[in-house]
Amino acid sequence: MTSSSSTNSASPFNRKAQHDAKRIAILSEAARLFNSKGSRATTLQDVARGLGLTKTSLYYYVRTKEELIFQCYEVTMQRQHSIMDALDKAPMSPLERAGGFFKSQFEGWLSAQTGDDVHIAAPLEIASLKPQHRSAIESEYIRMFKRLRGYLREAVESGEARSLETTSATRAIIGATDWVFHWLHQLERSEVPKAADAAWDIILRGLAAQSEEYQASPLQINADAERPAQGFDREEQHRQKQEAFYKAGTWFFNRKGFNGASLDEIAEHLNVSKGAFYYHIRNKEDLLFACYERSIAIVQRIDALAMRAAGTGLQKLDETARRVFHAQNSDLGPLIRYNTITALPTPRRKEILAATEDADSRFDTFIGEGKLDGSVRDVNSMLARRLMTGAINASMDISLWRAIDDIDEAAIEYFDIFYNGLLPRKPSQETTS
Repeated sequence: MTSSSSTNSASPFNRKAQHDAKRIAILSEAARLFNSKGSRATTLQDVARGLGLTKTSLYYYVRTKEELIFQCYEVTMQRQHSIMDALDKAPMSPLERAGGFFKSQFEGWLSAQTGDDVHIAAPLEIASLKPQHRSAIESEYIRMFKRLRGYLREAVESGEARSLETTSATRAIIGATDWVFHWLHQLERSEVPKAADAAWDIILRGLAAQSEEYQASPLQINADAERPAQGFDREEQHRQKQEAFYKAGTWFFNRKGFNGASLDEIAEHLNVSKGAFYYHIRNKEDLLFACYERSIAIVQRIDALAMRAAGTGLQKLDETARRVFHAQNSDLGPLIRYNTITALPTPRRKEILAATEDADSRFDTFIGEGKLDGSVRDVNSMLARRLMTGAINASMDISLWRAIDDIDEAAIEYFDIFYNGLLPRKPSQETTS
Protein backbone atom coordinates (compact mmCIF):
# COMPACT_ATOMS: atom_id res chain seq x y z
CA MET A 1 0.00 0.00 0.00
CA THR A 2 1.38 3.42 -0.99
CA SER A 3 1.63 5.98 1.80
CA SER A 4 0.25 9.48 1.29
CA SER A 5 3.71 10.92 1.79
CA SER A 6 4.79 9.47 -1.54
CA THR A 7 2.68 12.13 -3.29
CA ASN A 8 5.60 14.55 -3.20
CA SER A 9 6.28 17.73 -5.10
CA ALA A 10 7.50 15.77 -8.14
CA SER A 11 4.31 13.74 -8.42
CA PRO A 12 1.91 14.59 -11.25
CA PHE A 13 -0.90 14.14 -8.71
CA ASN A 14 0.35 16.92 -6.44
CA ARG A 15 -1.99 19.73 -7.47
CA LYS A 16 -0.33 22.40 -5.40
CA ALA A 17 3.08 21.63 -6.89
CA GLN A 18 1.63 21.74 -10.39
CA HIS A 19 -0.10 25.04 -9.65
CA ASP A 20 3.10 26.53 -8.24
CA ALA A 21 5.13 25.33 -11.24
CA LYS A 22 2.70 26.99 -13.65
CA ARG A 23 2.73 30.22 -11.65
CA ILE A 24 6.54 30.24 -11.68
CA ALA A 25 6.52 29.72 -15.46
CA ILE A 26 4.11 32.63 -15.90
CA LEU A 27 6.18 34.96 -13.74
CA SER A 28 9.38 33.92 -15.55
CA GLU A 29 7.90 34.64 -18.96
CA ALA A 30 6.48 37.94 -17.74
CA ALA A 31 9.87 38.90 -16.29
CA ARG A 32 11.57 38.08 -19.59
CA LEU A 33 9.13 40.29 -21.49
CA PHE A 34 9.24 43.12 -18.94
CA ASN A 35 13.05 43.18 -19.14
CA SER A 36 13.09 43.23 -22.92
CA LYS A 37 9.96 45.20 -23.85
CA GLY A 38 8.97 46.97 -20.66
CA SER A 39 5.77 46.51 -18.72
CA ARG A 40 3.86 49.14 -20.69
CA ALA A 41 4.47 47.41 -24.02
CA THR A 42 3.81 43.93 -22.61
CA THR A 43 0.22 42.69 -22.49
CA LEU A 44 -1.26 39.74 -20.66
CA GLN A 45 -1.92 38.29 -24.11
CA ASP A 46 1.84 38.46 -24.84
CA VAL A 47 2.56 36.48 -21.67
CA ALA A 48 -0.12 33.91 -22.44
CA ARG A 49 1.07 33.53 -26.03
CA GLY A 50 4.67 32.97 -24.93
CA LEU A 51 3.53 30.05 -22.77
CA GLY A 52 1.04 28.60 -25.23
CA LEU A 53 -1.88 29.50 -22.95
CA THR A 54 -5.17 31.22 -23.57
CA LYS A 55 -5.75 34.56 -21.90
CA THR A 56 -8.59 32.91 -19.95
CA SER A 57 -6.18 30.33 -18.56
CA LEU A 58 -3.78 33.09 -17.51
CA TYR A 59 -6.57 34.85 -15.59
CA TYR A 60 -6.73 31.85 -13.29
CA TYR A 61 -3.30 32.86 -11.95
CA VAL A 62 -3.28 36.64 -12.34
CA ARG A 63 -6.12 39.06 -13.08
CA THR A 64 -4.38 42.31 -14.02
CA LYS A 65 -1.03 43.48 -15.32
CA GLU A 66 -0.53 45.52 -12.14
CA GLU A 67 -0.84 42.32 -10.12
CA LEU A 68 1.54 40.54 -12.49
CA ILE A 69 4.19 43.27 -12.20
CA PHE A 70 3.87 43.22 -8.42
CA GLN A 71 4.23 39.44 -8.24
CA CYS A 72 7.29 39.56 -10.51
CA TYR A 73 8.95 42.19 -8.32
CA GLU A 74 7.98 40.23 -5.22
CA VAL A 75 9.80 37.19 -6.61
CA THR A 76 12.80 39.39 -7.45
CA MET A 77 13.10 40.62 -3.89
CA GLN A 78 12.59 37.11 -2.48
CA ARG A 79 15.41 35.91 -4.74
CA GLN A 80 17.76 38.68 -3.60
CA HIS A 81 17.13 37.89 0.06
CA SER A 82 17.52 34.16 -0.46
CA ILE A 83 20.93 34.83 -2.04
CA MET A 84 21.93 36.87 1.00
CA ASP A 85 20.56 34.21 3.36
CA ALA A 86 22.84 31.63 1.72
CA LEU A 87 25.82 34.02 1.85
CA ASP A 88 25.22 34.68 5.53
CA LYS A 89 25.43 30.96 6.27
CA ALA A 90 28.62 30.45 4.25
CA PRO A 91 32.10 30.68 5.87
CA MET A 92 32.91 34.02 4.23
CA SER A 93 34.24 37.41 5.22
CA PRO A 94 31.89 40.44 4.90
CA LEU A 95 33.65 41.61 1.73
CA GLU A 96 33.39 38.14 0.21
CA ARG A 97 29.65 38.19 0.93
CA ALA A 98 29.34 41.55 -0.82
CA GLY A 99 31.23 40.12 -3.79
CA GLY A 100 29.04 37.03 -3.83
CA PHE A 101 25.92 39.16 -3.96
CA PHE A 102 27.37 41.40 -6.69
CA LYS A 103 28.37 38.49 -8.91
CA SER A 104 25.05 36.70 -8.35
CA GLN A 105 23.40 39.40 -10.50
CA PHE A 106 25.50 38.23 -13.46
CA GLU A 107 25.04 34.55 -12.61
CA GLY A 108 21.26 34.89 -12.35
CA TRP A 109 21.03 36.48 -15.79
CA LEU A 110 23.19 33.76 -17.32
CA SER A 111 21.21 30.93 -15.70
CA ALA A 112 18.00 32.34 -17.14
CA GLN A 113 19.50 32.59 -20.63
CA THR A 114 20.70 28.98 -20.57
CA GLY A 115 17.38 27.71 -19.22
CA ASP A 116 18.90 26.53 -15.94
CA ASP A 117 16.79 28.99 -13.94
CA VAL A 118 13.83 31.34 -14.30
CA HIS A 119 13.92 34.92 -15.52
CA ILE A 120 13.86 37.55 -12.79
CA ALA A 121 12.36 40.99 -13.46
CA ALA A 122 14.60 44.01 -12.89
CA PRO A 123 12.59 46.15 -10.42
CA LEU A 124 12.90 49.32 -12.46
CA GLU A 125 9.28 50.47 -12.40
CA ILE A 126 8.51 50.31 -8.70
CA ALA A 127 7.37 53.93 -8.84
CA SER A 128 4.51 52.98 -11.19
CA LEU A 129 2.95 50.49 -8.77
CA LYS A 130 -0.15 51.26 -6.75
CA PRO A 131 0.64 52.57 -3.24
CA GLN A 132 0.08 49.29 -1.38
CA HIS A 133 2.16 47.27 -3.83
CA ARG A 134 4.82 49.97 -4.06
CA SER A 135 5.17 50.15 -0.28
CA ALA A 136 5.61 46.37 -0.01
CA ILE A 137 8.33 46.22 -2.68
CA GLU A 138 10.13 49.32 -1.42
CA SER A 139 10.22 47.85 2.08
CA GLU A 140 11.98 44.72 0.82
CA TYR A 141 14.29 46.79 -1.41
CA ILE A 142 15.35 48.91 1.57
CA ARG A 143 15.93 45.76 3.61
CA MET A 144 18.16 44.40 0.82
CA PHE A 145 20.03 47.71 0.69
CA LYS A 146 20.67 47.66 4.43
CA ARG A 147 21.93 44.07 4.32
CA LEU A 148 24.46 44.89 1.61
CA ARG A 149 25.50 48.06 3.42
CA GLY A 150 25.93 45.94 6.53
CA TYR A 151 28.50 43.79 4.69
CA LEU A 152 30.46 46.92 3.76
CA ARG A 153 30.31 48.39 7.24
CA GLU A 154 31.52 45.15 8.80
CA ALA A 155 34.37 45.03 6.27
CA VAL A 156 35.39 48.61 7.12
CA GLU A 157 35.24 47.95 10.85
CA SER A 158 37.41 44.84 10.54
CA GLY A 159 39.96 46.58 8.30
CA GLU A 160 39.14 44.32 5.36
CA ALA A 161 37.93 47.39 3.47
CA ARG A 162 39.17 50.96 3.60
CA SER A 163 37.18 53.73 5.22
CA LEU A 164 34.49 55.13 2.90
CA GLU A 165 30.94 56.47 2.91
CA THR A 166 29.08 53.15 2.96
CA THR A 167 25.61 54.43 2.08
CA SER A 168 26.91 56.03 -1.12
CA ALA A 169 29.05 52.99 -1.90
CA THR A 170 26.09 50.64 -1.46
CA ARG A 171 23.90 52.75 -3.72
CA ALA A 172 26.67 52.83 -6.34
CA ILE A 173 27.12 49.05 -6.25
CA ILE A 174 23.41 48.34 -6.61
CA GLY A 175 23.10 50.93 -9.37
CA ALA A 176 26.08 49.43 -11.18
CA THR A 177 24.26 46.09 -11.49
CA ASP A 178 20.74 47.42 -12.19
CA TRP A 179 21.18 47.13 -15.95
CA VAL A 180 23.21 43.95 -16.42
CA PHE A 181 20.15 42.38 -18.10
CA HIS A 182 20.37 45.11 -20.76
CA TRP A 183 24.03 44.91 -21.75
CA LEU A 184 25.25 41.39 -20.94
CA HIS A 185 23.76 40.32 -24.29
CA GLN A 186 26.82 41.97 -25.86
CA LEU A 187 29.01 39.18 -24.46
CA GLU A 188 29.25 35.54 -25.36
CA ARG A 189 27.60 33.49 -22.64
CA SER A 190 30.89 31.75 -21.93
CA GLU A 191 32.43 35.16 -21.14
CA VAL A 192 29.88 36.16 -18.49
CA PRO A 193 31.52 34.45 -15.47
CA LYS A 194 34.85 36.13 -16.28
CA ALA A 195 33.05 39.44 -16.79
CA ALA A 196 31.48 39.10 -13.33
CA ASP A 197 34.92 38.53 -11.79
CA ALA A 198 36.43 41.44 -13.75
CA ALA A 199 33.58 43.76 -12.77
CA TRP A 200 33.94 42.90 -9.09
CA ASP A 201 37.70 43.44 -9.39
CA ILE A 202 36.94 47.02 -10.52
CA ILE A 203 34.78 47.49 -7.42
CA LEU A 204 37.48 45.95 -5.22
CA ARG A 205 40.56 47.70 -6.62
CA GLY A 206 39.16 50.73 -8.39
CA LEU A 207 40.29 52.27 -11.66
CA ALA A 208 43.16 54.37 -10.30
CA ALA A 209 46.53 52.93 -11.28
CA GLN A 210 48.56 54.43 -8.45
CA SER A 211 48.81 52.70 -5.10
CA GLU A 212 47.84 55.90 -3.26
CA GLU A 213 44.25 57.02 -2.96
CA TYR A 214 43.03 59.15 -5.85
CA GLN A 215 42.05 62.61 -4.64
CA ALA A 216 39.44 64.52 -6.62
CA SER A 217 40.47 67.99 -7.77
CA PRO A 218 38.34 71.05 -6.99
CA LEU A 219 35.58 71.43 -9.56
CA GLN A 220 34.19 74.79 -10.61
CA ILE A 221 30.63 74.41 -11.83
CA ASN A 222 29.02 77.51 -13.27
CA ALA A 223 25.37 76.74 -13.83
CA ASP A 224 23.90 78.45 -16.86
CA ALA A 225 21.50 80.91 -15.27
CA GLU A 226 18.08 81.00 -16.88
CA ARG A 227 17.80 84.20 -18.85
CA PRO A 228 14.50 86.07 -18.45
CA ALA A 229 12.64 86.60 -21.69
CA GLN A 230 13.45 90.02 -23.09
CA GLY A 231 10.52 92.20 -24.17
CA PHE A 232 8.65 90.55 -27.02
CA ASP A 233 11.14 87.74 -27.62
CA ARG A 234 8.47 85.08 -28.11
CA GLU A 235 10.96 82.44 -29.20
CA GLU A 236 12.83 82.78 -25.91
CA GLN A 237 9.59 82.75 -23.94
CA HIS A 238 8.57 79.57 -25.72
CA ARG A 239 11.95 77.96 -24.97
CA GLN A 240 11.67 78.79 -21.28
CA LYS A 241 8.18 77.34 -21.08
CA GLN A 242 9.31 74.14 -22.75
CA GLU A 243 12.27 73.89 -20.38
CA ALA A 244 9.91 74.24 -17.42
CA PHE A 245 7.62 71.55 -18.85
CA TYR A 246 10.53 69.15 -19.43
CA LYS A 247 12.05 69.67 -15.98
CA ALA A 248 8.71 69.14 -14.26
CA GLY A 249 7.94 66.16 -16.47
CA THR A 250 11.29 64.59 -15.67
CA TRP A 251 10.70 65.02 -11.95
CA PHE A 252 7.28 63.34 -12.13
CA PHE A 253 8.49 60.50 -14.38
CA ASN A 254 11.41 59.85 -12.03
CA ARG A 255 9.21 59.82 -8.94
CA LYS A 256 6.07 58.14 -10.25
CA GLY A 257 7.10 56.23 -13.35
CA PHE A 258 5.43 56.61 -16.75
CA ASN A 259 2.09 55.14 -15.73
CA GLY A 260 1.94 57.05 -12.45
CA ALA A 261 2.79 60.46 -13.94
CA SER A 262 -0.20 62.58 -15.02
CA LEU A 263 -0.08 65.46 -17.49
CA ASP A 264 -2.89 67.17 -15.59
CA GLU A 265 -0.88 66.86 -12.37
CA ILE A 266 2.22 68.29 -14.06
CA ALA A 267 0.18 71.24 -15.40
CA GLU A 268 -1.22 71.87 -11.92
CA HIS A 269 2.29 71.68 -10.43
CA LEU A 270 3.44 74.38 -12.88
CA ASN A 271 0.31 76.45 -12.16
CA VAL A 272 -0.65 76.64 -15.83
CA SER A 273 -3.99 75.89 -17.39
CA LYS A 274 -4.50 72.54 -19.07
CA GLY A 275 -5.14 74.33 -22.34
CA ALA A 276 -1.83 76.18 -22.17
CA PHE A 277 -0.01 72.98 -21.21
CA TYR A 278 -1.52 70.88 -23.99
CA TYR A 279 -0.72 73.63 -26.49
CA HIS A 280 2.96 72.78 -25.98
CA ILE A 281 2.72 69.08 -25.06
CA ARG A 282 0.51 66.82 -27.16
CA ASN A 283 0.65 63.68 -25.03
CA LYS A 284 2.59 61.93 -22.28
CA GLU A 285 4.75 59.91 -24.66
CA ASP A 286 5.92 63.07 -26.45
CA LEU A 287 6.77 64.64 -23.10
CA LEU A 288 8.78 61.61 -22.00
CA PHE A 289 10.69 61.58 -25.31
CA ALA A 290 11.44 65.30 -24.94
CA CYS A 291 12.66 64.73 -21.38
CA TYR A 292 15.14 62.14 -22.66
CA GLU A 293 16.31 64.49 -25.41
CA ARG A 294 16.85 67.28 -22.88
CA SER A 295 18.85 65.05 -20.52
CA ILE A 296 21.04 63.73 -23.34
CA ALA A 297 21.72 67.30 -24.52
CA ILE A 298 22.88 68.26 -21.01
CA VAL A 299 25.19 65.23 -20.83
CA GLN A 300 26.58 66.02 -24.30
CA ARG A 301 27.48 69.56 -23.16
CA ILE A 302 29.20 68.11 -20.10
CA ASP A 303 31.11 65.65 -22.30
CA ALA A 304 32.22 68.48 -24.57
CA LEU A 305 33.60 70.40 -21.58
CA ALA A 306 35.60 67.36 -20.47
CA MET A 307 36.97 66.73 -23.97
CA ARG A 308 38.44 70.26 -23.99
CA ALA A 309 39.73 70.13 -20.42
CA ALA A 310 43.30 69.48 -19.34
CA GLY A 311 44.22 66.67 -17.00
CA THR A 312 44.59 62.91 -16.98
CA GLY A 313 42.05 60.47 -18.34
CA LEU A 314 41.00 59.59 -14.79
CA GLN A 315 40.50 63.27 -13.92
CA LYS A 316 38.33 63.78 -17.01
CA LEU A 317 36.29 60.69 -16.14
CA ASP A 318 35.86 61.90 -12.57
CA GLU A 319 34.92 65.45 -13.49
CA THR A 320 32.41 64.29 -16.09
CA ALA A 321 30.70 61.97 -13.61
CA ARG A 322 30.60 64.70 -10.97
CA ARG A 323 29.17 67.27 -13.39
CA VAL A 324 26.40 64.85 -14.38
CA PHE A 325 25.77 64.14 -10.68
CA HIS A 326 25.48 67.88 -10.11
CA ALA A 327 23.04 68.26 -13.01
CA GLN A 328 20.96 65.45 -11.56
CA ASN A 329 20.82 66.77 -8.02
CA SER A 330 20.78 70.56 -8.41
CA ASP A 331 18.49 73.18 -9.90
CA LEU A 332 19.90 72.30 -13.33
CA GLY A 333 18.14 68.97 -13.15
CA PRO A 334 16.76 66.57 -12.73
CA LEU A 335 17.91 64.34 -15.54
CA ILE A 336 15.65 61.51 -16.61
CA ARG A 337 16.08 58.10 -15.01
CA TYR A 338 16.31 55.36 -17.61
CA ASN A 339 13.84 53.23 -15.64
CA THR A 340 11.13 54.67 -17.91
CA ILE A 341 12.90 53.94 -21.23
CA THR A 342 10.72 50.91 -22.02
CA ALA A 343 7.63 53.15 -21.95
CA LEU A 344 8.76 54.57 -25.30
CA PRO A 345 7.75 52.74 -28.51
CA THR A 346 10.56 50.76 -30.14
CA PRO A 347 11.63 53.33 -32.80
CA ARG A 348 11.88 56.17 -30.29
CA ARG A 349 13.51 53.92 -27.70
CA LYS A 350 16.19 52.91 -30.22
CA GLU A 351 16.81 56.56 -31.09
CA ILE A 352 17.29 57.51 -27.45
CA LEU A 353 19.47 54.49 -26.68
CA ALA A 354 21.69 55.19 -29.72
CA ALA A 355 22.18 58.81 -28.61
CA THR A 356 22.87 57.63 -25.05
CA GLU A 357 25.43 55.10 -26.23
CA ASP A 358 27.17 57.83 -28.20
CA ALA A 359 27.29 60.12 -25.15
CA ASP A 360 28.42 57.30 -22.84
CA SER A 361 31.21 56.36 -25.25
CA ARG A 362 33.10 59.39 -23.93
CA PHE A 363 33.81 57.29 -20.85
CA ASP A 364 35.60 54.77 -23.06
CA THR A 365 37.65 57.65 -24.46
CA PHE A 366 38.64 58.90 -21.01
CA ILE A 367 39.46 55.42 -19.74
CA GLY A 368 41.59 54.85 -22.84
CA GLU A 369 43.42 58.13 -22.26
CA GLY A 370 43.94 57.13 -18.65
CA LYS A 371 45.54 53.84 -19.62
CA LEU A 372 47.93 55.71 -21.90
CA ASP A 373 48.87 58.39 -19.38
CA GLY A 374 49.15 55.89 -16.52
CA SER A 375 46.27 57.20 -14.40
CA VAL A 376 43.95 54.22 -15.09
CA ARG A 377 45.00 50.62 -14.62
CA ASP A 378 44.44 47.97 -17.27
CA VAL A 379 40.73 47.16 -17.00
CA ASN A 380 37.95 46.19 -19.37
CA SER A 381 36.76 49.61 -20.56
CA MET A 382 33.29 48.39 -21.51
CA LEU A 383 32.70 46.91 -18.06
CA ALA A 384 33.97 50.04 -16.33
CA ARG A 385 31.71 52.24 -18.42
CA ARG A 386 28.65 50.06 -17.84
CA LEU A 387 29.20 49.98 -14.10
CA MET A 388 29.66 53.74 -13.88
CA THR A 389 26.74 54.68 -16.12
CA GLY A 390 24.48 52.35 -14.14
CA ALA A 391 25.61 54.01 -10.94
CA ILE A 392 25.13 57.48 -12.45
CA ASN A 393 21.53 56.63 -13.31
CA ALA A 394 20.95 55.42 -9.74
CA SER A 395 22.46 58.58 -8.24
CA MET A 396 19.46 60.61 -9.35
CA ASP A 397 17.69 59.77 -6.09
CA ILE A 398 20.72 59.85 -3.79
CA SER A 399 19.00 62.40 -1.53
CA LEU A 400 16.45 59.70 -0.63
CA TRP A 401 19.26 57.63 0.87
CA ARG A 402 21.49 60.20 2.57
CA ALA A 403 21.63 63.88 3.49
CA ILE A 404 23.20 66.16 0.87
CA ASP A 405 24.83 69.28 2.31
CA ASP A 406 27.32 69.88 -0.49
CA ILE A 407 26.52 68.40 -3.90
CA ASP A 408 30.12 68.07 -5.11
CA GLU A 409 31.26 66.53 -1.83
CA ALA A 410 28.43 64.01 -2.14
CA ALA A 411 29.50 63.29 -5.73
CA ILE A 412 33.11 62.69 -4.66
CA GLU A 413 31.97 60.25 -1.98
CA TYR A 414 29.60 58.52 -4.39
CA PHE A 415 32.11 57.87 -7.19
CA ASP A 416 35.06 57.22 -4.86
CA ILE A 417 34.45 53.47 -4.96
CA PHE A 418 35.04 53.39 -8.73
CA TYR A 419 38.43 55.09 -8.50
CA ASN A 420 39.82 53.78 -5.22
CA GLY A 421 37.88 50.55 -4.80
CA LEU A 422 37.03 48.84 -1.53
CA LEU A 423 40.41 47.42 -0.63
CA PRO A 424 42.81 49.49 1.50
CA ARG A 425 45.20 51.81 -0.36
CA LYS A 426 48.08 53.94 0.79
CA PRO A 427 47.02 57.35 2.10
CA SER A 428 47.59 60.09 -0.49
CA GLN A 429 50.54 62.45 -0.14
CA GLU A 430 48.10 65.30 0.46
CA THR A 431 46.56 63.46 3.39
CA THR A 432 49.87 62.55 5.06
CA SER A 433 51.50 65.96 4.61
